[in-house]
Amino acid sequence: MIGKKLPEVVFKTRVRDENIGGDNPFRWQDRSTADFFAGRRVVLFSLPGAFTPTCSTYQLPDFEKLTPDIKARGIDGICCLSVNDAFVMNKWGLEQGVKNIELIPDGSGEFTRKMGMLVDKDNLGFGMRSWRYAAIVNDGVVEAWFEEPGFEDNCLEDPYGESSPQNILKHLAA
Repeated sequence: MIGKKLPEVVFKTRVRDENIGGDNPFRWQDRSTADFFAGRRVVLFSLPGAFTPTCSTYQLPDFEKLTPDIKARGIDGICCLSVNDAFVMNKWGLEQGVKNIELIPDGSGEFTRKMGMLVDKDNLGFGMRSWRYAAIVNDGVVEAWFEEPGFEDNCLEDPYGESSPQNILKHLAA
């Protein structure tokens, strides 16, 4: 994966727009891969699903908490991607109190499929989801890759460690 250019896709996001008014002041906004990654050095981490135990208890909260340390090592931003729609990602971010991480909804799994990281999780009733991984991306090109072991459809385990913010920090400090 190192040296691979990220696939160019369009993400269907929802953004707050006070001009709309009412109880749901959000509108659709298409954002491309370039919108998130062009001209920036970014940590991207991808996980199986919003609101799931490991993702909600460890991975997202730890990245949120360690954002200042990660940015102090030459990172411009942190993006979390999941094969979930924009409504789910926004609600999850709100419930998790996310302020430092850009949440990217890959609702159809197009980006994840093109990255070669789409796996079947029917054994958990999830359908197609992302395998857990992280990358340091420099101007849209993978600079470093952190993939959890055991990549396979319907994996009985949920490995976590390689893609942790602690492991990313260890790499950045080396």
